[in-house]
Amino acid sequence: MRFLKLNIIALFGISVLFLSSCSDFLEETSQDEIIPETLEDLAAVMYSEAYPYLFSGDVYLNLLTDNIESNGLTADNYLTNFENGMYIFTYTNTMFDGAFQIPNDANSWVSYYSKIKGCNVVLDHLEKITDTQEEINALKGQVLFLRGYYYFKLALVYCQPYSGNQINPDEALGLPLVLSMNVKDVYPKRNTLKETFDQIEADLTTSVTLLKENYTAPSLFRVGYLAAEAMLTRFYIYKNSNEDLQRIIDYSTDVLSKKPSLAYLGSSTSTFLAKGVYDIDVSTEPLWVYGVSTGGTSNYWPLSPIFNSKPPYTVSSTLTSLYDTEDLRPETYFRTSTNNGSTYYFVSKKISVSNANYGDRGIRNAEVYLNRAEAYCRMFLETGMSDYRVKALADLNELREARYETGTYSPVDITNGQVLLDFCLEERRRELSLEEGLRWGDIKRLNLGVDHTFIDADGNATTYRLAPGDLLYALPIPYNVMERNPELSQNPR
Repeated sequence: MRFLKLNIIALFGISVLFLSSCSDFLEETSQDEIIPETLEDLAAVMYSEAYPYLFSGDVYLNLLTDNIESNGLTADNYLTNFENGMYIFTYTNTMFDGAFQIPNDANSWVSYYSKIKGCNVVLDHLEKITDTQEEINALKGQVLFLRGYYYFKLALVYCQPYSGNQINPDEALGLPLVLSMNVKDVYPKRNTLKETFDQIEADLTTSVTLLKENYTAPSLFRVGYLAAEAMLTRFYIYKNSNEDLQRIIDYSTDVLSKKPSLAYLGSSTSTFLAKGVYDIDVSTEPLWVYGVSTGGTSNYWPLSPIFNSKPPYTVSSTLTSLYDTEDLRPETYFRTSTNNGSTYYFVSKKISVSNANYGDRGIRNAEVYLNRAEAYCRMFLETGMSDYRVKALADLNELREARYETGTYSPVDITNGQVLLDFCLEERRRELSLEEGLRWGDIKRLNLGVDHTFIDADGNATTYRLAPGDLLYALPIPYNVMERNPELSQNPR
């Protein structure tokens, strides 16, 4: 990719468009005065408006899961954290209505659609650029990946699970699919769930082809074709259809044949305690990295807990009890603090909170191992062929061995197909804890219920339940978005 002098006027014009239009959801916009003239102009727009760096759009989803528990308001300094999370944690179906203050990072609709706008600006103007086809396709592949990624994230928040009980994808509510900035419908309606997933799949599969043939990512902060293939394994896992199991296996196998390495926690525990599995200086696992340090940006967890006062929300005992005593992940993946002499886990430490040079989210190949293992488990259940069981165990044991002190791990051997699948899903919860909203997606696709015991400011405990197949699997669209678009259908609740 060539990097020449940027057309500053064109880039400034696009920046003004984005700043002025963020408050008006997908409002029709004239592009007459915004004419990027070179590929370098569009590359600059892509880096600033399409890529998600210094960006956090779904940390709050952890509060909906069984990975977080409530401790009440133990200190006045925690009041903001407590209030920011309470309506989400208690499954209040008006959690994003005007009566409550919505933390900025909890408005995923605005966050992700603003990035989709950036993708569409680049795609619209790529058609007018006359550089080499290889250079054009390199940009197009990245932007299609990013658009597919953002629509997937939105679907994870605002749509029912694709293969959910009594869900007909041809009729269920999906997302407004806005694929160009030349919007003809000022108030776009929601497409169906099937149309939404079809578009995500098309964007991601096309990006794989374009990136593989035209682009080598210069760093892990840029999207290469392996990251796109890994993202497709995530997409098909959450689509949750047996028809896609072979696709998961094929894409996973290609990724892991090129990048099989895992970070061995036992050989360098002290390094990972200071850095984390998303720090590319010490970890070989990331395929794509973005974001900022969770500990420094979250509205729900304090950066430094007050001594002997637990924060309002901490890592749940139901999660931490899943780890063996020899498993190194609890001390590596979570920050710890002390309350009355007892140690507890309170926030993700998959990257150091003091290191802002690297992201804290993205895609890493540990997830790809888990996606392939799950596909093998389901193929074993479907066909009864023992080779699938052997391959699933091989993936699980390879991942798990990297999470124990070197030389101490004993491989698991499970013969029952359902028991093996359950173990695989449990391993997924252990490994991917507090990452990317993935546990929330798993709760939805697996049709799980969650019981939350909320402790209020006076110390009173009340249980709130998210039932299997709950309407809140599709979270309510924030009120400020609904107010701007009278054609937008709210999720039932």
